[in-house]
Amino acid sequence: MLRRILWAALLAGIVAGCFVTLVQAAKVTPLILAAEVYETAAASHEHEHAGAAAAWEPEDGLQRTLFTLLANVLVGIGFGLLLSGAFALRQGLGGGIVDARSGVLWGLGGFAAFALAPALGLPPELPGSLAGDLAARQAWWIATAAATAAGLALIAFAPRPALKLAGIAALVLPHVIGAPTAPHPGGAAPPELAASFAAASLVAAALFWIVLGGVGGWLYARLGARA
Repeated sequence: MLRRILWAALLAGIVAGCFVTLVQAAKVTPLILAAEVYETAAASHEHEHAGAAAAWEPEDGLQRTLFTLLANVLVGIGFGLLLSGAFALRQGLGGGIVDARSGVLWGLGGFAAFALAPALGLPPELPGSLAGDLAARQAWWIATAAATAAGLALIAFAPRPALKLAGIAALVLPHVIGAPTAPHPGGAAPPELAASFAAASLVAAALFWIVLGGVGGWLYARLGARA
């Protein structure tokens, strides 16, 4: 079982990471590069980096794409482990058959928990965007992802209506509390560019999770059939 979980997560993570890197290169990276032009212009105008050593960052082009690919694959494997573990837990509790179709549904749940719900309070941000306190934003993001995952699990699997209502409350609570935001929202890039980036990032995340869940579910089933 452990080997099944690990191999399904590893292979699905590689496939999803490579796929989303292609999507990002086509739709997301050009928006980031455009925003960096505004960020650099604003920094030069305000002399924020006068006399300071510039921080290292990968060069545009192949180097940047390779680092992005590596990061996406590692993230894909990590989330793939979560999905494969969820597949095993669900089957261990007498759940249904895991296959590509059910894997896509699990992937959509992952997208809702780890991308969509947090983005309702903290949309994906371009370089140079003004933001609230980093620690507070990270804490809210983690709490929102955990509450959304728990809420979806209760709604989908809890046998009692009261528990399903608790699941709905878990979905709503983080947004009632509200995400920590900057005192004066904005940034160097135009609002239209920021909106396009947020939309493109969410579409890329949705595709990532669909591929991860579908491939992961298919591999999990195939590896189980061979065992």
